[in-house]
Amino acid sequence: MRRPRMPRGLSAAVLGAALLALAGCGSSPPANITLESPTAAASTATPEKIGDLATERIKWASNKPDCKGDCPRIEIDSVAFPGIPKLTALVDHVLAYMTGTDANRRGPYETLSEYTQYFWSTARPRDATFFKASVKDAIGDIVSIELHTEQFLTGAAHGIPATQYLNWERSRGRVMALDEALIPGRRAEYVAALQRAHAKWLAGNSDAKRDPAAYGKMWPFQESDNFALTRDGIVVKYDAYSIAPYSYGEPELSIPYADLRGILKPELLPKS
Repeated sequence: MRRPRMPRGLSAAVLGAALLALAGCGSSPPANITLESPTAAASTATPEKIGDLATERIKWASNKPDCKGDCPRIEIDSVAFPGIPKLTALVDHVLAYMTGTDANRRGPYETLSEYTQYFWSTARPRDATFFKASVKDAIGDIVSIELHTEQFLTGAAHGIPATQYLNWERSRGRVMALDEALIPGRRAEYVAALQRAHAKWLAGNSDAKRDPAAYGKMWPFQESDNFALTRDGIVVKYDAYSIAPYSYGEPELSIPYADLRGILKPELLPKS
């Protein structure tokens, strides 16, 4: 069975390109995430506190302006960081970037506001895009953010999901890549720990238990750099259709800190 083309999680290189593009937007990011315009429904911003981190929950939804009947729709449930405008702008930019199912054919937009205008001009009647961003965890210097998009295209059998984790270093004002979180030279040990987490996940997978050989051939183990640092360990996200059928959604593997000692840099491990 041919697997549909899915948007891939942003690799370190692609995320770097997104950060470079963002740098060209100026040091004072516009309030794109609110999508304020005379023709759009007003957004709502609700202050929230996560530990010592101040955030705002941003909600906005609208059908295509002046449309009647079946209309294209956008819904946003995102997060802004009043004290970290660079991170707010990055969340906005990466969410927009994640809508490109094919990087070579992605539209000329860099922000959610620009994406909205592009979408209204190109979408078919039942097309819809949903954006969601939230803080997954905040531990010491690291803020882990989960970004999710789902696109529904007219005539398609189901939505096209994509999820990306960002691990923001507050002290350095930048995203931390996986290889920066690992002790140099310990990549192979990380992959081995991820394989053990995958084996544990397979033990609860009814399809894999039914025919392990066939499942392993169709859905073999893959590495992933799409990780979030949490208070319990590292969570690693996979795209739909990567290591499991679409019905399993976007699989998530967890590696506890006990399995990361000697692999993860000591300053990222919980203090005993």
